[in-house]
Amino acid sequence: MSGLWRPTRALRRALVLVAVAPLAALLLGRPGLLVLAAPFALGTVLALARRPAGPPEAALELAAASVPEGEHAEATVRLALPTVTPAGPSAEAAVVCLVTPRATSALEPAYGSRHHLVQVGPGRAVTVAFGYTATVWGAHEVGPVEVAVSASDGLLEHPPLRLPVQRVVALPDAGAFTSRAQLPHADGLSGAHRSRRPGEGGELAGVRRFQSGDRLRRIDWRTTLRTGETHVNATYSERDAEVLILVDVLHEGPLDTAVRAAAALAGHYTSRGDRVSIAEYGSLRHRLRPGTGRRHYLAALEWLAAVRVNGGAGDELGRRLLAPTLAGGRGLVFMLTPLLDERSADGLARLARSRRPLVAVDTLPDRPGTGVAERLWWLDRENLIGSLREAGVPVEPWRGSGSLDVVLRDVTRLEHTR
Repeated sequence: MSGLWRPTRALRRALVLVAVAPLAALLLGRPGLLVLAAPFALGTVLALARRPAGPPEAALELAAASVPEGEHAEATVRLALPTVTPAGPSAEAAVVCLVTPRATSALEPAYGSRHHLVQVGPGRAVTVAFGYTATVWGAHEVGPVEVAVSASDGLLEHPPLRLPVQRVVALPDAGAFTSRAQLPHADGLSGAHRSRRPGEGGELAGVRRFQSGDRLRRIDWRTTLRTGETHVNATYSERDAEVLILVDVLHEGPLDTAVRAAAALAGHYTSRGDRVSIAEYGSLRHRLRPGTGRRHYLAALEWLAAVRVNGGAGDELGRRLLAPTLAGGRGLVFMLTPLLDERSADGLARLARSRRPLVAVDTLPDRPGTGVAERLWWLDRENLIGSLREAGVPVEPWRGSGSLDVVLRDVTRLEHTR
């Protein structure tokens, strides 16, 4: 028997009964006690003869490293008992496993997340499946999973197996967001925004004379017949723009709204071919490189799922927080902020002075309290927002799809007049 297997209380009781019965029969002169003890002795011998020669194996596996928020995070525990070589008395021994999965409170049990009792034979594998519902976005832990193993009809037990924790990322639910507003400084190679450069596009820029390389389908026949010279319709080219999304992580309360809004913005603009980057407005300078397309959107969701509060202790005016943002670039900046910190307002003012196109998105729910102190606090915050608007910072509350169209048109119109 392998040294990993140890006797249980049931085996100790059986051995005591088998040892005491002959002694009691001799002292009391009751041979019938031997007859009563014989089945226990025979059963113990037969059970121990079917003891496993090796320890069981167990592994915890996740079906996917990330799942959308609100969907199932599925996991499996694979149990196996190695085959004995060469085959001996214990070659057909089986073990009984009690699997107890656990997970963090953010993962709500969906199915199969209670105790599981399974039997595993030598040379065979058994899979136990269970799942949890990811109730909130973020990185969550599945496990540890404890596996209690017994053999020989419960006479032997193996030290409990404790499977290590596995991490699953719940991607934030972006929600629906659409915007028809054009973005300023659309100077990429291709995209959905009208630029001020002539080229292939869908918006008419005027009529000009035919040049070598112009397509015949763009000939303006009315002007051509009137002037006697071939003229074509000129259009503005459609190009992609650069978008930077700043997530204010100085305070924890409204961070959930900011992350969901950032996910919605990233999904909308990456689907339109724009180059989207995301950065934390906090003390650690976390940033996601610019990119576009479906793959970059999924990378953005995983990046947002790892966002945490990074308020820091110093840098009261936030000068260092905006160093990477002010380094260069002309793309539009969305700053998602609840405006609860002086450093947030200072950062917006600095962005405005840098002459980069900017939209401040207010992520604090509009819930004024009934108390005098709360009303005074909201009035003071409204005065702060008014001061930012006077300084040239457009502040717009987050209301989902289409809520930023008006302010985006104003920002684009202002940039075109500069």
